[in-house]
Amino acid sequence: MSKAYESKEIWFFTGSQDLYGEETLRQVAEQSREVAQALGDSEQVPAKVIWKPVLKDAESIRRAMLDANSDDNVLGVITWMHTFSPAKMWISGLKALAKPLLHLHTQANVELPWDTIDFDFMNLNQAAHGDREYAYLATRIGATRTTVVGHVSNPAVAGRIGNWVRGAAGWNATQTMKLVRFGDNMRNVAVTEGDKTEAELRFGVSVNTWAVNDLVEAVEAVSEPAVDELVAEYEREYDVSAELRAGAERHESLRYAARQELAIESFLRELGAWAFTTNFEDLGGLKQLPGLAVQRLMGKGYGFGAEGDWKTAVLVRAAKVMGAGLPGGASLMEDYTYDLTPGKELILGAHMLEVCPSLTTTKPRIEIHPLGIGGREDPVRMVFNADATTGAVVVSMADMRERFRLTANVVDVVTPPQDLPNLPVARAVWQPRPDFSTSAESWLTAGGAHHTVMSTAAGIEAFEVFAEIAGTELLVIDENTTRRGFAEQVRLNQAYYRLAQGL
Repeated sequence: MSKAYESKEIWFFTGSQDLYGEETLRQVAEQSREVAQALGDSEQVPAKVIWKPVLKDAESIRRAMLDANSDDNVLGVITWMHTFSPAKMWISGLKALAKPLLHLHTQANVELPWDTIDFDFMNLNQAAHGDREYAYLATRIGATRTTVVGHVSNPAVAGRIGNWVRGAAGWNATQTMKLVRFGDNMRNVAVTEGDKTEAELRFGVSVNTWAVNDLVEAVEAVSEPAVDELVAEYEREYDVSAELRAGAERHESLRYAARQELAIESFLRELGAWAFTTNFEDLGGLKQLPGLAVQRLMGKGYGFGAEGDWKTAVLVRAAKVMGAGLPGGASLMEDYTYDLTPGKELILGAHMLEVCPSLTTTKPRIEIHPLGIGGREDPVRMVFNADATTGAVVVSMADMRERFRLTANVVDVVTPPQDLPNLPVARAVWQPRPDFSTSAESWLTAGGAHHTVMSTAAGIEAFEVFAEIAGTELLVIDENTTRRGFAEQVRLNQAYYRLAQGL
Protein backbone atom coordinates (compact mmCIF):
# COMPACT_ATOMS: atom_id res chain seq x y z
CA MET A 1 0.00 0.00 0.00
CA SER A 2 1.43 3.35 -1.06
CA LYS A 3 1.85 5.98 1.66
CA ALA A 4 1.81 9.75 1.21
CA TYR A 5 5.16 9.89 3.03
CA GLU A 6 6.58 6.73 1.50
CA SER A 7 10.19 7.43 2.51
CA LYS A 8 9.32 8.48 6.07
CA GLU A 9 8.94 6.38 9.20
CA ILE A 10 7.23 6.45 12.56
CA TRP A 11 9.05 4.37 15.18
CA PHE A 12 6.85 2.41 17.57
CA PHE A 13 8.29 1.99 21.09
CA THR A 14 6.74 -0.30 23.70
CA GLY A 15 7.53 0.04 27.40
CA SER A 16 7.81 -2.83 29.87
CA GLN A 17 10.33 -4.16 32.43
CA ASP A 18 12.15 -7.39 33.35
CA LEU A 19 9.93 -8.07 36.36
CA TYR A 20 7.37 -10.19 34.51
CA GLY A 21 9.59 -12.95 33.07
CA GLU A 22 10.43 -14.09 29.56
CA GLU A 23 7.02 -15.56 28.70
CA THR A 24 5.19 -12.33 29.46
CA LEU A 25 7.80 -10.25 27.64
CA ARG A 26 7.51 -12.52 24.61
CA GLN A 27 3.77 -11.88 24.54
CA VAL A 28 4.35 -8.13 25.00
CA ALA A 29 6.63 -8.15 21.96
CA GLU A 30 4.19 -10.16 19.85
CA GLN A 31 1.19 -8.05 20.75
CA SER A 32 2.96 -4.73 20.38
CA ARG A 33 4.21 -5.81 16.96
CA GLU A 34 0.59 -6.54 16.01
CA VAL A 35 -0.50 -3.08 17.17
CA ALA A 36 2.29 -1.42 15.19
CA GLN A 37 1.41 -3.49 12.13
CA ALA A 38 -2.26 -2.54 12.39
CA LEU A 39 -1.29 1.12 12.33
CA GLY A 40 1.15 0.59 9.49
CA ASP A 41 -1.55 -1.19 7.48
CA SER A 42 -4.13 1.54 8.06
CA GLU A 43 -4.89 3.74 5.06
CA GLN A 44 -5.41 6.61 7.50
CA VAL A 45 -1.78 6.56 8.69
CA PRO A 46 0.28 8.11 5.86
CA ALA A 47 3.78 6.88 6.83
CA LYS A 48 5.43 3.55 7.57
CA VAL A 49 5.15 2.41 11.19
CA ILE A 50 8.31 0.58 12.27
CA TRP A 51 8.11 -1.66 15.34
CA LYS A 52 11.15 -1.56 17.60
CA PRO A 53 12.14 -4.09 20.30
CA VAL A 54 10.49 -3.69 23.70
CA LEU A 55 12.23 -1.16 25.96
CA LYS A 56 12.96 -2.36 29.51
CA ASP A 57 15.64 -0.10 30.98
CA ALA A 58 16.79 3.50 31.01
CA GLU A 59 19.85 3.11 28.79
CA SER A 60 18.02 1.28 26.00
CA ILE A 61 15.29 3.93 26.12
CA ARG A 62 17.81 6.77 25.89
CA ARG A 63 19.65 5.08 23.04
CA ALA A 64 16.40 4.43 21.14
CA MET A 65 15.46 8.12 21.36
CA LEU A 66 18.92 9.24 20.22
CA ASP A 67 18.76 6.83 17.29
CA ALA A 68 15.39 8.33 16.31
CA ASN A 69 16.85 11.82 16.51
CA SER A 70 19.72 10.95 14.20
CA ASP A 71 17.64 9.28 11.48
CA ASP A 72 16.41 11.83 8.95
CA ASN A 73 13.70 9.43 7.77
CA VAL A 74 12.00 9.41 11.19
CA LEU A 75 9.08 11.84 11.46
CA GLY A 76 8.32 10.99 15.09
CA VAL A 77 7.89 8.24 17.66
CA ILE A 78 4.88 6.52 19.21
CA THR A 79 5.17 5.23 22.77
CA TRP A 80 2.89 2.70 24.49
CA MET A 81 3.25 1.14 27.93
CA HIS A 82 1.90 -2.36 27.32
CA THR A 83 2.65 -3.37 30.91
CA PHE A 84 3.90 -1.30 33.81
CA SER A 85 7.15 0.45 32.83
CA PRO A 86 8.49 2.41 35.83
CA ALA A 87 8.61 5.91 34.44
CA LYS A 88 11.90 7.04 35.99
CA MET A 89 13.46 4.80 33.34
CA TRP A 90 12.07 7.21 30.71
CA ILE A 91 13.51 10.47 32.09
CA SER A 92 16.79 10.57 30.16
CA GLY A 93 15.18 9.27 26.97
CA LEU A 94 12.32 11.76 26.92
CA LYS A 95 14.71 14.60 27.78
CA ALA A 96 16.92 13.56 24.87
CA LEU A 97 14.11 13.14 22.31
CA ALA A 98 14.02 15.89 19.70
CA LYS A 99 11.43 14.33 17.39
CA PRO A 100 7.63 14.65 17.74
CA LEU A 101 6.11 12.32 20.34
CA LEU A 102 2.73 10.59 20.40
CA HIS A 103 1.57 8.73 23.50
CA LEU A 104 -0.81 5.96 22.45
CA HIS A 105 -3.02 4.78 25.30
CA THR A 106 -4.36 1.48 24.07
CA GLN A 107 -4.31 -2.25 24.77
CA ALA A 108 -3.98 -5.40 22.71
CA ASN A 109 -7.56 -6.63 23.21
CA VAL A 110 -10.81 -4.81 22.54
CA GLU A 111 -13.06 -6.71 24.95
CA LEU A 112 -12.19 -8.32 28.26
CA PRO A 113 -12.44 -12.15 28.38
CA TRP A 114 -14.66 -11.95 31.41
CA ASP A 115 -15.09 -15.69 31.92
CA THR A 116 -11.38 -16.62 31.64
CA ILE A 117 -9.56 -13.58 32.95
CA ASP A 118 -6.90 -14.39 35.58
CA PHE A 119 -3.98 -12.56 37.12
CA ASP A 120 -1.59 -13.66 34.39
CA PHE A 121 -3.85 -11.77 31.98
CA MET A 122 -3.80 -8.77 34.33
CA ASN A 123 0.00 -8.80 34.50
CA LEU A 124 0.25 -8.84 30.73
CA ASN A 125 -2.37 -6.16 29.99
CA GLN A 126 -1.55 -3.27 32.31
CA ALA A 127 -1.65 -0.25 30.02
CA ALA A 128 -4.56 1.18 32.01
CA HIS A 129 -2.14 2.11 34.78
CA GLY A 130 1.21 1.70 32.99
CA ASP A 131 0.34 4.58 30.69
CA ARG A 132 -0.74 6.69 33.65
CA GLU A 133 2.65 6.23 35.27
CA TYR A 134 4.36 7.21 32.02
CA ALA A 135 2.06 10.21 31.42
CA TYR A 136 2.73 11.51 34.90
CA LEU A 137 6.45 11.56 34.24
CA ALA A 138 6.04 13.10 30.78
CA THR A 139 3.88 15.84 32.28
CA ARG A 140 6.26 16.44 35.15
CA ILE A 141 9.26 16.98 32.87
CA GLY A 142 7.21 19.02 30.38
CA ALA A 143 7.52 16.62 27.44
CA THR A 144 5.56 18.00 24.48
CA ARG A 145 3.34 15.24 23.15
CA THR A 146 0.03 14.31 21.57
CA THR A 147 -2.09 11.76 23.43
CA VAL A 148 -4.46 9.43 21.60
CA VAL A 149 -6.72 7.00 23.47
CA GLY A 150 -8.51 3.92 22.12
CA HIS A 151 -8.03 0.65 20.30
CA VAL A 152 -6.14 0.82 17.02
CA SER A 153 -8.96 -1.00 15.22
CA ASN A 154 -11.17 2.06 15.80
CA PRO A 155 -11.06 4.27 12.67
CA ALA A 156 -11.29 7.38 14.86
CA VAL A 157 -8.07 6.38 16.62
CA ALA A 158 -6.24 5.66 13.39
CA GLY A 159 -7.54 8.95 12.00
CA ARG A 160 -6.17 10.94 14.92
CA ILE A 161 -2.82 9.20 14.64
CA GLY A 162 -2.85 9.95 10.92
CA ASN A 163 -3.41 13.64 11.65
CA TRP A 164 -0.52 13.58 14.11
CA VAL A 165 1.70 12.08 11.41
CA ARG A 166 0.63 14.87 9.05
CA GLY A 167 1.38 17.57 11.63
CA ALA A 168 4.76 15.97 12.30
CA ALA A 169 5.46 15.89 8.55
CA GLY A 170 4.66 19.60 8.27
CA TRP A 171 7.02 20.37 11.14
CA ASN A 172 9.68 18.13 9.60
CA ALA A 173 9.38 20.01 6.31
CA THR A 174 10.02 23.39 7.92
CA GLN A 175 13.07 22.12 9.82
CA THR A 176 15.21 22.15 6.70
CA MET A 177 13.19 24.58 4.59
CA LYS A 178 14.93 27.31 2.65
CA LEU A 179 12.81 30.27 1.61
CA VAL A 180 13.77 32.74 -1.12
CA ARG A 181 12.50 36.31 -0.94
CA PHE A 182 12.74 38.00 -4.33
CA GLY A 183 13.15 41.54 -3.07
CA ASP A 184 11.71 42.96 0.13
CA ASN A 185 8.16 43.16 1.47
CA MET A 186 5.53 45.75 0.58
CA ARG A 187 6.30 49.20 1.95
CA ASN A 188 4.59 50.33 5.18
CA VAL A 189 2.71 47.05 5.72
CA ALA A 190 2.90 45.84 9.32
CA VAL A 191 1.83 42.20 9.28
CA THR A 192 4.27 41.04 6.58
CA GLU A 193 7.18 42.00 8.82
CA GLY A 194 8.65 39.44 11.18
CA ASP A 195 11.68 38.15 13.02
CA LYS A 196 13.46 35.83 10.59
CA THR A 197 15.99 34.68 13.18
CA GLU A 198 13.23 33.69 15.59
CA ALA A 199 11.48 31.89 12.74
CA GLU A 200 14.56 29.75 12.20
CA LEU A 201 14.80 29.03 15.92
CA ARG A 202 11.10 28.19 16.22
CA PHE A 203 10.28 26.50 12.89
CA GLY A 204 13.67 25.70 11.36
CA VAL A 205 13.07 27.69 8.18
CA SER A 206 15.93 29.76 6.74
CA VAL A 207 14.59 33.00 5.20
CA ASN A 208 16.91 35.00 2.93
CA THR A 209 16.67 37.58 0.16
CA TRP A 210 17.86 37.57 -3.44
CA ALA A 211 17.74 40.59 -5.74
CA VAL A 212 14.85 40.59 -8.17
CA ASN A 213 17.29 41.15 -11.01
CA ASP A 214 18.95 37.85 -10.14
CA LEU A 215 15.62 36.35 -11.11
CA VAL A 216 15.46 38.57 -14.20
CA GLU A 217 18.75 37.06 -15.39
CA ALA A 218 17.34 33.58 -14.87
CA VAL A 219 14.22 34.50 -16.87
CA GLU A 220 16.31 35.77 -19.74
CA ALA A 221 18.41 32.60 -19.72
CA VAL A 222 15.47 30.23 -20.30
CA SER A 223 15.75 28.47 -23.65
CA GLU A 224 13.14 28.73 -26.39
CA PRO A 225 12.63 24.93 -26.62
CA ALA A 226 11.91 24.80 -22.88
CA VAL A 227 9.32 27.55 -23.31
CA ASP A 228 7.79 25.71 -26.28
CA GLU A 229 7.42 22.55 -24.22
CA LEU A 230 5.82 24.29 -21.24
CA VAL A 231 3.41 26.31 -23.39
CA ALA A 232 2.31 23.07 -25.05
CA GLU A 233 1.66 21.67 -21.56
CA TYR A 234 -0.48 24.72 -20.73
CA GLU A 235 -2.58 24.14 -23.84
CA ARG A 236 -3.06 20.45 -22.97
CA GLU A 237 -3.97 20.95 -19.32
CA TYR A 238 -5.93 24.21 -19.29
CA ASP A 239 -8.52 26.18 -21.21
CA VAL A 240 -6.24 28.81 -22.72
CA SER A 241 -8.01 31.94 -23.97
CA ALA A 242 -7.85 32.47 -27.72
CA GLU A 243 -5.77 35.64 -27.53
CA LEU A 244 -2.97 33.75 -25.75
CA ARG A 245 -2.73 30.80 -28.13
CA ALA A 246 0.05 30.31 -30.70
CA GLY A 247 -0.19 32.89 -33.48
CA ALA A 248 -2.58 35.15 -31.54
CA GLU A 249 -1.78 38.75 -30.68
CA ARG A 250 -0.89 38.10 -26.99
CA HIS A 251 0.86 34.76 -27.25
CA GLU A 252 4.17 36.31 -26.22
CA SER A 253 2.65 37.19 -22.85
CA LEU A 254 1.92 33.49 -22.26
CA ARG A 255 5.45 32.60 -23.31
CA TYR A 256 6.83 35.13 -20.87
CA ALA A 257 4.73 33.62 -18.07
CA ALA A 258 6.24 30.25 -18.99
CA ARG A 259 9.73 31.77 -18.82
CA GLN A 260 8.95 33.02 -15.32
CA GLU A 261 7.78 29.61 -14.16
CA LEU A 262 10.84 27.83 -15.54
CA ALA A 263 13.21 30.45 -14.13
CA ILE A 264 11.71 30.55 -10.64
CA GLU A 265 11.59 26.77 -10.35
CA SER A 266 15.17 26.44 -11.58
CA PHE A 267 16.27 29.13 -9.12
CA LEU A 268 14.57 27.39 -6.21
CA ARG A 269 15.86 23.93 -7.16
CA GLU A 270 19.44 25.17 -7.41
CA LEU A 271 19.18 26.53 -3.86
CA GLY A 272 17.21 23.56 -2.50
CA ALA A 273 14.40 25.97 -1.56
CA TRP A 274 10.73 25.01 -1.17
CA ALA A 275 9.14 28.43 -0.65
CA PHE A 276 9.42 31.93 -2.05
CA THR A 277 7.89 35.41 -2.12
CA THR A 278 7.45 38.19 -4.66
CA ASN A 279 6.35 41.81 -4.31
CA PHE A 280 4.54 43.94 -6.88
CA GLU A 281 6.46 47.00 -5.61
CA ASP A 282 9.81 45.36 -6.32
CA LEU A 283 9.80 43.82 -9.78
CA GLY A 284 13.13 45.07 -11.18
CA GLY A 285 13.33 44.17 -14.84
CA LEU A 286 10.45 41.69 -14.80
CA LYS A 287 7.87 42.43 -17.49
CA GLN A 288 4.94 40.91 -15.57
CA LEU A 289 4.09 40.33 -11.95
CA PRO A 290 4.35 36.52 -11.79
CA GLY A 291 0.83 35.11 -11.69
CA LEU A 292 0.48 31.91 -13.68
CA ALA A 293 4.02 30.92 -12.66
CA VAL A 294 3.22 31.29 -8.96
CA GLN A 295 -0.04 29.38 -9.28
CA ARG A 296 1.67 26.52 -11.09
CA LEU A 297 4.53 26.34 -8.61
CA MET A 298 2.15 26.22 -5.65
CA GLY A 299 0.41 23.41 -7.52
CA LYS A 300 3.75 21.56 -7.49
CA GLY A 301 4.04 21.91 -3.72
CA TYR A 302 6.02 25.13 -3.27
CA GLY A 303 5.07 27.59 -0.56
CA PHE A 304 4.35 31.17 -1.60
CA GLY A 305 3.64 34.51 0.02
CA ALA A 306 2.69 37.72 -1.78
CA GLU A 307 4.10 41.18 -1.03
CA GLY A 308 7.15 39.58 0.57
CA ASP A 309 5.05 37.77 3.19
CA TRP A 310 7.46 34.95 3.99
CA LYS A 311 5.48 33.79 7.05
CA THR A 312 2.52 32.87 4.83
CA ALA A 313 4.88 31.12 2.40
CA VAL A 314 6.05 28.92 5.30
CA LEU A 315 2.45 28.03 6.15
CA VAL A 316 1.55 27.26 2.53
CA ARG A 317 4.49 24.85 2.23
CA ALA A 318 3.68 23.20 5.57
CA ALA A 319 0.03 22.82 4.52
CA LYS A 320 1.11 21.29 1.21
CA VAL A 321 3.13 18.66 3.03
CA MET A 322 0.48 17.97 5.67
CA GLY A 323 -2.20 17.50 3.02
CA ALA A 324 -0.18 15.14 0.81
CA GLY A 325 -2.33 12.38 -0.64
CA LEU A 326 -5.63 13.88 0.52
CA PRO A 327 -8.31 15.35 -1.76
CA GLY A 328 -8.17 19.13 -1.92
CA GLY A 329 -5.19 21.42 -1.72
CA ALA A 330 -3.62 24.48 -0.14
CA SER A 331 -3.07 28.02 -1.33
CA LEU A 332 -2.23 31.56 -0.44
CA MET A 333 -5.52 33.29 0.33
CA GLU A 334 -6.74 36.69 1.41
CA ASP A 335 -10.12 37.78 2.79
CA TYR A 336 -11.10 40.36 0.20
CA THR A 337 -14.73 41.39 0.57
CA TYR A 338 -18.03 40.31 2.12
CA ASP A 339 -21.62 39.57 1.26
CA LEU A 340 -23.38 40.90 4.37
CA THR A 341 -26.89 39.67 3.60
CA PRO A 342 -28.27 39.02 7.13
CA GLY A 343 -28.11 35.33 7.99
CA LYS A 344 -26.38 34.49 4.68
CA GLU A 345 -23.04 36.23 5.15
CA LEU A 346 -20.20 35.04 2.92
CA ILE A 347 -16.52 35.87 2.54
CA LEU A 348 -15.04 36.23 -0.94
CA GLY A 349 -11.35 35.42 -0.86
CA ALA A 350 -8.79 35.81 -3.61
CA HIS A 351 -5.53 37.59 -4.34
CA MET A 352 -4.35 39.75 -7.18
CA LEU A 353 -3.29 36.69 -9.19
CA GLU A 354 -1.94 33.99 -6.96
CA VAL A 355 -4.42 31.30 -5.88
CA CYS A 356 -3.34 27.68 -6.29
CA PRO A 357 -5.27 25.42 -8.70
CA SER A 358 -5.09 22.57 -6.15
CA LEU A 359 -8.28 24.13 -4.70
CA THR A 360 -10.31 23.03 -7.74
CA THR A 361 -10.99 19.82 -9.65
CA THR A 362 -12.32 21.74 -12.66
CA LYS A 363 -10.14 22.80 -15.59
CA PRO A 364 -8.90 26.36 -14.93
CA ARG A 365 -8.95 28.94 -17.68
CA ILE A 366 -5.77 30.87 -18.50
CA GLU A 367 -6.51 34.52 -19.23
CA ILE A 368 -4.73 37.87 -19.45
CA HIS A 369 -6.09 41.09 -17.98
CA PRO A 370 -4.78 44.47 -16.85
CA LEU A 371 -3.55 44.86 -13.27
CA GLY A 372 -3.95 48.33 -11.78
CA ILE A 373 -0.80 48.07 -9.65
CA GLY A 374 2.81 47.11 -10.28
CA GLY A 375 3.40 49.25 -13.37
CA ARG A 376 4.21 46.32 -15.68
CA GLU A 377 2.61 44.53 -18.62
CA ASP A 378 -0.72 42.77 -18.17
CA PRO A 379 -0.08 39.53 -16.28
CA VAL A 380 -1.30 36.05 -17.22
CA ARG A 381 -3.24 34.08 -14.62
CA MET A 382 -5.56 31.10 -14.08
CA VAL A 383 -9.21 31.84 -13.32
CA PHE A 384 -11.45 29.38 -11.43
CA ASN A 385 -13.70 28.89 -8.42
CA ALA A 386 -12.49 26.80 -5.48
CA ASP A 387 -14.48 23.60 -5.00
CA ALA A 388 -17.12 23.48 -2.29
CA THR A 389 -15.58 21.80 0.76
CA THR A 390 -16.80 21.21 4.31
CA GLY A 391 -14.34 21.72 7.16
CA ALA A 392 -11.62 23.63 5.35
CA VAL A 393 -9.35 25.91 7.35
CA VAL A 394 -7.76 29.33 6.86
CA VAL A 395 -4.64 29.98 8.97
CA SER A 396 -2.43 33.02 9.40
CA MET A 397 0.90 33.60 11.12
CA ALA A 398 1.65 36.92 12.82
CA ASP A 399 4.69 38.12 14.73
CA MET A 400 3.48 39.26 18.18
CA ARG A 401 6.93 40.54 19.26
CA GLU A 402 7.90 37.82 21.73
CA ARG A 403 6.28 34.97 19.80
CA PHE A 404 4.54 33.94 16.61
CA ARG A 405 0.77 33.51 16.73
CA LEU A 406 -1.18 31.20 14.45
CA THR A 407 -4.85 32.10 14.08
CA ALA A 408 -7.11 29.53 12.41
CA ASN A 409 -10.74 29.58 11.34
CA VAL A 410 -12.62 26.43 10.33
CA VAL A 411 -14.75 27.31 7.30
CA ASP A 412 -17.04 25.73 4.74
CA VAL A 413 -16.17 26.59 1.15
CA VAL A 414 -19.31 27.04 -0.96
CA THR A 415 -20.18 27.46 -4.61
CA PRO A 416 -20.56 31.18 -5.37
CA PRO A 417 -24.28 32.02 -5.33
CA GLN A 418 -23.89 33.78 -8.68
CA ASP A 419 -21.41 33.83 -11.55
CA LEU A 420 -18.51 36.30 -11.38
CA PRO A 421 -17.98 37.17 -15.07
CA ASN A 422 -16.10 40.40 -14.38
CA LEU A 423 -13.70 39.12 -11.70
CA PRO A 424 -10.72 37.72 -13.65
CA VAL A 425 -8.92 35.99 -10.77
CA ALA A 426 -9.09 32.64 -9.02
CA ARG A 427 -11.24 32.84 -5.89
CA ALA A 428 -12.92 31.00 -3.04
CA VAL A 429 -16.19 31.77 -1.29
CA TRP A 430 -16.77 30.52 2.23
CA GLN A 431 -18.96 30.57 5.30
CA PRO A 432 -16.85 30.92 8.46
CA ARG A 433 -17.71 28.99 11.60
CA PRO A 434 -19.45 29.54 13.97
CA ASP A 435 -20.95 32.52 12.11
CA PHE A 436 -19.68 35.56 10.28
CA SER A 437 -19.76 38.13 13.07
CA THR A 438 -18.24 35.87 15.75
CA SER A 439 -15.57 34.71 13.34
CA ALA A 440 -14.58 38.18 12.13
CA GLU A 441 -14.65 39.71 15.61
CA SER A 442 -12.52 36.90 16.99
CA TRP A 443 -10.03 37.14 14.12
CA LEU A 444 -9.68 40.88 14.64
CA THR A 445 -9.30 40.41 18.40
CA ALA A 446 -6.49 37.94 17.77
CA GLY A 447 -4.74 40.29 15.36
CA GLY A 448 -4.84 37.58 12.70
CA ALA A 449 -3.08 38.49 9.44
CA HIS A 450 -4.88 39.36 6.21
CA HIS A 451 -2.77 36.87 4.27
CA THR A 452 -3.58 33.23 5.06
CA VAL A 453 -3.14 29.72 3.83
CA MET A 454 -6.42 28.07 2.87
CA SER A 455 -6.24 24.29 3.26
CA THR A 456 -8.99 22.08 1.91
CA ALA A 457 -6.87 18.93 2.42
CA ALA A 458 -5.16 19.01 5.82
CA GLY A 459 -7.68 20.02 8.49
CA ILE A 460 -7.52 21.85 11.78
CA GLU A 461 -6.18 18.88 13.78
CA ALA A 462 -3.02 18.68 11.65
CA PHE A 463 -2.40 22.39 12.29
CA GLU A 464 -2.99 21.86 16.02
CA VAL A 465 -0.33 19.14 16.03
CA PHE A 466 2.05 21.34 14.01
CA ALA A 467 1.66 24.21 16.48
CA GLU A 468 2.03 21.91 19.48
CA ILE A 469 5.26 20.39 18.15
CA ALA A 470 6.65 23.82 17.25
CA GLY A 471 5.68 25.19 20.66
CA THR A 472 3.89 28.14 19.11
CA GLU A 473 0.55 29.73 19.89
CA LEU A 474 -2.55 28.65 17.97
CA LEU A 475 -5.95 30.30 18.41
CA VAL A 476 -8.80 28.34 16.83
CA ILE A 477 -12.13 29.79 15.72
CA ASP A 478 -14.66 27.05 15.04
CA GLU A 479 -18.26 26.02 15.72
CA ASN A 480 -17.64 26.11 19.48
CA THR A 481 -16.24 29.66 19.59
CA THR A 482 -17.97 32.47 21.50
CA ARG A 483 -16.92 36.11 21.54
CA ARG A 484 -16.47 36.20 25.30
CA GLY A 485 -14.65 32.88 25.49
CA PHE A 486 -12.31 33.75 22.64
CA ALA A 487 -11.41 37.16 24.07
CA GLU A 488 -10.65 35.50 27.40
CA GLN A 489 -8.45 32.91 25.65
CA VAL A 490 -6.46 35.69 24.00
CA ARG A 491 -5.89 37.36 27.37
CA LEU A 492 -4.87 34.10 29.04
CA ASN A 493 -2.52 33.23 26.19
CA GLN A 494 -0.87 36.62 26.49
CA ALA A 495 0.14 35.78 30.05
CA TYR A 496 0.91 32.11 29.42
CA TYR A 497 3.24 32.56 26.48
CA ARG A 498 5.14 35.39 28.12
CA LEU A 499 5.68 33.25 31.19
CA ALA A 500 6.60 30.25 29.05
CA GLN A 501 9.40 32.24 27.42
CA GLY A 502 11.17 32.50 30.78
CA LEU A 503 13.12 35.46 32.07
